[in-house]
Amino acid sequence: MCTGGCAKCLGITLIPLAVLCTLANILLFFPGGKVVENNQNITDEVWYFGGILGSGVLMIFPALVFLGLKNNDCCGCCGNESCGKRFAMFSSIIFAAVGVLGAGYCFVVSAVALNRGPKCSDGKDWLYPFQDGNYLGNHTVWTMCKSPDTIVPWHLTLFALLLVMSGIQAVLCGIQVVNGLFGTICGDCKCCGCCGGDGTV
Repeated sequence: MCTGGCAKCLGITLIPLAVLCTLANILLFFPGGKVVENNQNITDEVWYFGGILGSGVLMIFPALVFLGLKNNDCCGCCGNESCGKRFAMFSSIIFAAVGVLGAGYCFVVSAVALNRGPKCSDGKDWLYPFQDGNYLGNHTVWTMCKSPDTIVPWHLTLFALLLVMSGIQAVLCGIQVVNGLFGTICGDCKCCGCCGGDGTV
């Protein structure tokens, strides 16, 4: 597969992941699927916008760049057919690095949130009743959270999804870094009918 075609496949995969991460982060603002009366009762890590900013907004830019690489002008510059493609692939490495940083940010925030557990009410005060992820393998302690209802599985499921999806995003952007290096050094396949080339992208 040509480097441009590979990048397009990565871009197509990144966009739905970015949308899902954004939705997951938005749902976390509604603990247990309910609207809280006081925003201070929402888990702190939700306000770090890991899914919205890190794996959402910052991931859209690399994804769009990757999608455009396959159709980038291959005629190049200064009489060099591959010059344009090589520069485009080089620029994709920079955007891929931005994607890795964004996904990494979401990954770290999600990991911290899973380890810390949700903020919930024990019937008297709003607090973090769990320590060092002790609730992950011990469901009996979930009863320490009296409200909101189902806050623990809600918190666990959504942050776990963010953790997994941001990890996948980081891997995909990492693949594009390698793919971009190959495209920069070796050039992409020749475009059909462009500059007299008879190959395909």
